Amino acid sequence: MNQIVLIALRRPYTFVVMSILIVLFGGLTVLHMPTDVFPNITIPVTSVVWIYSGMLPQQVEGRITYLFERFLTSTVEGIKYIHSHSYFGSSITNIFLQDNVEVGRAEADIVGIAQNVVKALPPDISPPMVMRLAPSSIPVAMLEISSDDMTPAELYNLAYMRIRPLLVTVPGIVLPHPYGGQDMQVMVNLDQQKLLARHLSPRNIHDILMQQYRVLPSGDIKIMPTDWIVLTNASPLKIEDFANIPVKREGNAFVYLRDVATVRLMGRVQQNAVLVNGKQRVIIVAMKSTEASTLDVVDGIKKMIPRAEQISPEGVRIRLLDDASTFVKDSIRDVLHEMLTAGALVGLIVLLLLGSWRATVIVWTSIPLSILTALIGLHWLNETINVMTLGGLALAVGILVDDATVMIENIDRHIEMGKPLEQAIIDAANQIVVPTLVATLCIAIAWFPLFGLTGTAGYLFKPMAEAVMIAMIASFILSRTLVPTMAKYMMKSHHVAGE
Repeated sequence: MNQIVLIALRRPYTFVVMSILIVLFGGLTVLHMPTDVFPNITIPVTSVVWIYSGMLPQQVEGRITYLFERFLTSTVEGIKYIHSHSYFGSSITNIFLQDNVEVGRAEADIVGIAQNVVKALPPDISPPMVMRLAPSSIPVAMLEISSDDMTPAELYNLAYMRIRPLLVTVPGIVLPHPYGGQDMQVMVNLDQQKLLARHLSPRNIHDILMQQYRVLPSGDIKIMPTDWIVLTNASPLKIEDFANIPVKREGNAFVYLRDVATVRLMGRVQQNAVLVNGKQRVIIVAMKSTEASTLDVVDGIKKMIPRAEQISPEGVRIRLLDDASTFVKDSIRDVLHEMLTAGALVGLIVLLLLGSWRATVIVWTSIPLSILTALIGLHWLNETINVMTLGGLALAVGILVDDATVMIENIDRHIEMGKPLEQAIIDAANQIVVPTLVATLCIAIAWFPLFGLTGTAGYLFKPMAEAVMIAMIASFILSRTLVPTMAKYMMKSHHVAGE
């Protein structure tokens, strides 16, 4: 420990360059480090969503949810508990895994079971959506899409077909389907009396439509020197063509779809509505992935809004209805304000106690360098700039100056004893190396119990402990390197002036 002080006095520019590098890399880290309110909370949760339109919740629970849970618990290992919900036409099963389970392997097992259980579920059910849930994946922005000339169904189609694919290109964004409006589709409204009169059932209409509404690959055919691609496309190109599909033959006459039903292009039954100032609107809720920064995602959305308006019909308005980045910025700003206030008060107290502005500058220089070093270390540990890490640094501001203050005060005392400057620095450093090291380690060790926390508390408080411990270690190292280097050049003139 004492040897490093001698190196600092003999090679001062090495540690000056080291400090400059800390400032440069620390600045780059601040610019590129993700910023959010809280640290990433990666609780291992996998959600499985089954969709079977039209089924009652009681039937969904008995014929889908129960069967899937039974297959799941008999094969997948490492399950902590299962939380399921059965709704009208859908089932959501949230699978909470043990903390020490390999999430990728468990998810692969879940997907495999979901594919196998399809055979035991109601006919024609689609395979489920399997997705990983994370508490850090929260809504960060809400876009409102409105127009005075377009219907809610047209707005929904615009949001789903044009605007949403454009927003997906924003790094770190997660976009569910739009809310509000209706999904446009071809609706076949059957007339029950007409069906009975022609001895038809809805099942007959369904089978006939599935047989005739087809696009099949037919290969190619070579005629002379030309190779022609053959297309078999039985899908109607116009809404009116659906009405001309034959559904039954009676003698020499055909019964067409128009004889037993009406066909229109319209929205399906609306299941949710979004009202803004009493008028129907369509909104897109933007979420962020676990590793993404809230500020980066929201900035990317703001840059995309002008492009989205360019590809939309005239009269369509797109505006940011809700913005979570303002809360993040306010939270970070408040914590930074407290850090600057604490730093200023610490510098004032040091100035009053030591009575030298030179010594105060040396002590106060170690505060930002220690904080920047802590941010670099947190970035290497894949942490983010958030309220917890900045709060830990704010708590450590008053402690960061202890090593430097003790070093400067002891150097000043040895100078007053009449020793040469370098000898005074060496003697002062040798005298306090053990007490300052023990004090620094005691403060750092006091944060060790936070690493034993599990669950949400562990994800929240571990980054705070890491920030304090890295900053304390950086402060001690700077007090043995940079502080003696600065004292060699700044305290010398102070000593001469005192003489």
